[in-house]
Amino acid sequence: MRCAVRRSRRDARGTAGERRWPVTSSDALGAATAHLLVGRERDLDQVSGMFGQHTSGALLLSGEPGVGKSALLDAVARAATENGIRVLRAAGAEFEADVGYSALNQILLPLHGILDRLETPSRQAMRIALGFGAGPLPDRLVVCNAALALLRSAAEDAPVFLIVDDLPWVDRASAAVFGFLARRLSGTRIRFLAASRTGVSSFFDGTGLPAYELPALEADAAARLVDLRFPDLAHPVRRRLLDAAQGNPLALLELPDALRADQRRAREVLPAVLPLGARLQSVFASRVRSLPAGTRTLLLLATLDGTGDLGVLSAAARETHGDADLRDLDPAEQDGLVHVTDSPRRLVFRHPLIMSAVVAAATSSARRLAHRALAQVLADKPERRAWHLGEATLQPDEEVALLLERTARRILERGDAVTAIAALTRAADLSPLASDRARRLSEAAYVGAEAIGALRSASELLEDASRADPGHNASLSSANAAVQLVLNSDGDLTTAHRLLVGAIEEGSHGYDAEDPALIDALYFLLLLCNYGAREELWVPYYAAMARLQPTAPRLLMVAARTWGDPAHADAATLRELDEIIDSTTKETDPARVVRVGTAAIYPDRLAAVREAAWHQVRQGRDGGPVRRHIGALLHLCLDDYHRGKWTEVLELSEEGLMLCERSGYSVCTWFSQYTKGLVTASQGDTATAHALADAMTNWAAPRGIREAVHCALHVHALADIADGDFDAAFGRITAISPAGSFPPYVAHASWVFFELVEAAVRTDRRAQAVAHVRALRETTNVAELSPRLALMAAGAEALVAEDDAEAARLFAGALATPDADRWPFALARVRLAQGERLRRSRALSESKAPLTAALEAFQQLGSVAWAERARKELRAAGRVVAEPDGGAASALTSQEREIAELAATGLTNKQIAERLFISHRTVGAHLYQIYPKLGIASRVALRDALHPPDAR
Repeated sequence: MRCAVRRSRRDARGTAGERRWPVTSSDALGAATAHLLVGRERDLDQVSGMFGQHTSGALLLSGEPGVGKSALLDAVARAATENGIRVLRAAGAEFEADVGYSALNQILLPLHGILDRLETPSRQAMRIALGFGAGPLPDRLVVCNAALALLRSAAEDAPVFLIVDDLPWVDRASAAVFGFLARRLSGTRIRFLAASRTGVSSFFDGTGLPAYELPALEADAAARLVDLRFPDLAHPVRRRLLDAAQGNPLALLELPDALRADQRRAREVLPAVLPLGARLQSVFASRVRSLPAGTRTLLLLATLDGTGDLGVLSAAARETHGDADLRDLDPAEQDGLVHVTDSPRRLVFRHPLIMSAVVAAATSSARRLAHRALAQVLADKPERRAWHLGEATLQPDEEVALLLERTARRILERGDAVTAIAALTRAADLSPLASDRARRLSEAAYVGAEAIGALRSASELLEDASRADPGHNASLSSANAAVQLVLNSDGDLTTAHRLLVGAIEEGSHGYDAEDPALIDALYFLLLLCNYGAREELWVPYYAAMARLQPTAPRLLMVAARTWGDPAHADAATLRELDEIIDSTTKETDPARVVRVGTAAIYPDRLAAVREAAWHQVRQGRDGGPVRRHIGALLHLCLDDYHRGKWTEVLELSEEGLMLCERSGYSVCTWFSQYTKGLVTASQGDTATAHALADAMTNWAAPRGIREAVHCALHVHALADIADGDFDAAFGRITAISPAGSFPPYVAHASWVFFELVEAAVRTDRRAQAVAHVRALRETTNVAELSPRLALMAAGAEALVAEDDAEAARLFAGALATPDADRWPFALARVRLAQGERLRRSRALSESKAPLTAALEAFQQLGSVAWAERARKELRAAGRVVAEPDGGAASALTSQEREIAELAATGLTNKQIAERLFISHRTVGAHLYQIYPKLGIASRVALRDALHPPDAR
């Protein structure tokens, strides 16, 4: 029977083949869908290419479960609708797979109103096939032709787009019709797009039809998707999820939701096997459960072993079932869940989430049996054996607990704090004695608080330890963890100091210098003493150090002098520090690397530990210890500030602030506020600098953290000097270090003596300036701590010299400091002081060279306020100096100019970052460089600075 639409309508409208698919649809569809899916621009181009005039009109889309096939179909459908194309959709459903023409009913139901356009035989066949009429089921070919005629008729009104999802579940009858239609659309205004899982069979015969396999998202797109949906995800958690998802969009969106809030913020340890959400369970676990029991057992063993070693897998399989054989893996290989690599021969899971599904599909008894079998065959691998024994054991067992505890310490030495915590907590669970359980929980709490910033978990672990053994609160591990919690909460430094001193003095360690908990406690006590900046805090520290047997660790002694009291560090101490730094170049222990860097701060040795610090930062970005990451950022920022790399300081400071916020390490927030404040004050953005310093003071002062208050005063003083308020600057600096005095254990006094002398000279406080220079000479070695401080010390002496000849000699000596140009800001400030002294002594010609050099350095640094001081001095010396007029914008780099223009329109840093594909921290860092170059202090002035009103 020949199916056709009524001749009258065909004659009036012309045949469907004469009405082509719109020429512009392919481009329009691609443009309309480009913004709908992250990272799918290339895939959308491929799919939208089917809408050209000279295509077959059909495309089969395939892909792994969860890869985003349905989302892509949705995006294409929306875009097609927006372009005036009529979209007809159907989706296969398992419960309808045996209902004939059920999918055809879905897709053609919207065309029920135009069935009358068909000739009577075709209309009757369609009504019966779609369930609207009674009668014997028509021949399938008749239904196929009727469906094609109906679609051609609909296409006369507007192009028609057929979209079918889940082809494997489409009923046999509908699949046959869809196959018929897909091969007959060329030259029509009808298009067909269907999606199916890769490797899954269906009734649809797509032989010869164009196909496109949708790949996983590329790494950048996957990261962007996660950042858009979960912007507050902690970096190590983000990395773990990205690794597990491997670009699968469903996994990227579902895995974070399966975690608790503290797990997402890295304040709680992630489980060894990530949990699957309900949708992921349905996608992955169902395939695992359909496998034979022997296959599931082998997959479970392979998952829990994690190495893919076929020898281990075979031996463990025989432990579970004597007749087990690797051939039981065949069904999993045939289903595409695993494969065996050739060199080396290893079992590899096609997707990491299959391993999570394997574990989720196994009972707890099956998991324990598998762990026990693996422990038996890994007798020569103590760490792995201990872990498997721990997972296989239900009842308390001290032998297994001790194995896990020892394993945890070895793991911790490699820097893997997360795994160490898991081993310690499992060891605690298996401890028969309450005292051992409490000790192991306390150690886990300490590692969590100290290394990874899991403060909430640490608090809970300490509570569990206290419940297990109420008398255990005074242990060193408990005290070390409690100190972290106190410092990062509302507690004060005095409380933390008292708690830690009590634990040290009452402990049963016998002052054994080889006791790791004792040494960690002493490092914490050193930190508290330095933070407190009060001499009385140091008495118990040195008392404990004197009792250590056989001798105190050298770094603990050296750091107490170079970090705690640098103004009084002697030459022998500095030589020891240099030796320690030299031995640290290949150090792998994150704690020691940062501790050495901390000892090197005030003596200006940070350049020597720079490579090690960058290693810690890179490790931290990859999920390494958060606290070490933050400490290394501080060291890099301080070194960068003195070296004039201010853009990097601002960017790394923002990274530090973000880490502190996400991890809960509030005690470290002032590190980044300080380094950011140094740069903003030095550039002349004094409002920001004062705000940062106030934030530091408001947090630190009530807690008794005087070191942070001193750093805040330093930032305030620099900002005051930038504003020309030397009287205020003098008051700030003398609050740190009274004129004529370098108080013991006030570390920051060794860094602010030049500001004190300069402010005193500029405010007619000559006696105080002279007294401070005298004290500077009398201290053991302030000027000998580093070449930079020697440069500043000689400059300070020159400032108070009584006669001009003596001042000239001292300035010349200062500027002759070896490698003085390594510290451009310090060098420029001394040159400015030299030029000011020469100009005031009427040596106008001689003043121009140092003033010009200072101006050029300040301009290069973007130091607006100091550049203006140099410019005024040069004018007073009779030299014509160009104003920082509208031409200042020409000093911007191309990227700085682009960022400035976007910021001037009112866009936020985040919006600018998204447009330029850079981080918002980078945008902020560039803006802080841009402001001084333009001679402004904030973004509100950008528009006028870039486009002056008189130039518009």
